[in-house]
Amino acid sequence: SSTREGMRNTFGRQALPMVWDYAEANPFSSSTGNWMSMVNWVWKAVDRLPSISNGYVFQSDAQNQSLSQNKIVSTDPPYYDNIGYADLSDFFYVWLRRTLKNIHPNYFTTLTAPKKEELVATPYRNGTKEEANQFFLDGMTQAMKRLAFSIHDGFPLTIYYAFKQVEMVGESGTSSTGWETFLSAVIKSNLCITATWPMRTELVNRMRGTKSNALATSIVLVCERRKNTARNLSRNEFRRNLRQYLPKAIKQLELANIAPVDLAQASIGPGISIFSQANAVIKSDDSMMTVREALIEINSAFDENLSKDEHQLDQDSQFALTFFESFNYEDRPFSDAEGLAKARNVSVKGVEKAGVLKASGGKVRLLQRQELENDWSPSRDERLCAWEATQNLINRLESSGEEEASKLLLELKNLTGHDDIVENCRSLAYRLY
Repeated sequence: SSTREGMRNTFGRQALPMVWDYAEANPFSSSTGNWMSMVNWVWKAVDRLPSISNGYVFQSDAQNQSLSQNKIVSTDPPYYDNIGYADLSDFFYVWLRRTLKNIHPNYFTTLTAPKKEELVATPYRNGTKEEANQFFLDGMTQAMKRLAFSIHDGFPLTIYYAFKQVEMVGESGTSSTGWETFLSAVIKSNLCITATWPMRTELVNRMRGTKSNALATSIVLVCERRKNTARNLSRNEFRRNLRQYLPKAIKQLELANIAPVDLAQASIGPGISIFSQANAVIKSDDSMMTVREALIEINSAFDENLSKDEHQLDQDSQFALTFFESFNYEDRPFSDAEGLAKARNVSVKGVEKAGVLKASGGKVRLLQRQELENDWSPSRDERLCAWEATQNLINRLESSGEEEASKLLLELKNLTGHDDIVENCRSLAYRLY
């Protein structure tokens, strides 16, 4: 308070107090962020590296680097327009230059961090959004061509890509410019994408993720050189291959316990693999299909596959799914439910008996999970359906934890006469998500 009073007297007005969002950790303490903790993290990582030979570090422009061939490459490229590293670097660069320019003169020839060569889509440097997009596409294509030349034939090129989707509305609809442009650059560089795989790469307690919509998942693209024997595909062939191959790939992803939030993104891999391994996909007007159009086709096939599982559900569950998609948990007139019930060849009273909905006073609504019985057992249920079982599994997981939920899952698995109930519960859970 004495300092604030002195500031008020000095400047003739009341000074605003400085408020810190985050405290600086004492580097010599034993708390999180201390110097030795950082050192320990680094040496433990280095100690577990598989290589026993010397490593070499050098600085080079990705578009013009000259790596020799037969290299194993794993890279983390710029993320379109999400982060301007060169601008952020100025905060540190000016102080590093002040102290190190005589020791490393080649690295500190400019007053601020170099920005012209930075491979990001930044309109204020390139003129317009379209020009920034083209700059990124051209530069990334050139960088990927360099990598395609360098990679070892026996090992795939892996690319970590984690950026927040930014949509742009154009003549052909809404698209994510960063993702689409990056995939285009990879494919134009004579690489084909054989898989996409989500990885949890970020700490949940990192500062960047505090009170912000920051990503926790990186998408790993697995790439290899496109074969010289690659041929053109027609659009119909591409669609046919998608519908033949994608369901098998989705099933494998589900069995690998890919989280529902990551399933759609991971499923892009098998689809874009078909697209990128072809020399080109030719449409009916003899023009080449773009990456944007390929992504639309892949997502359409993905949605079809998830919807297909609906027909394998029992009639009560089909009724509940349609009712939920139409009305969520709202109270609806009895006539709405009666119309859906007739279409599914069930009765409202029968669906109510199945433990799916509540009907009274001319109103009908789906039961919410908190209304379910805590001690529900499928072996005592006279009209078991996948919807009811799935909701009880979720309820048990949320209220009692994984152990109790797994006990219920085992009970469902051991039921006689319901061989497909567990698989239907899994499919329904993905569909609902």
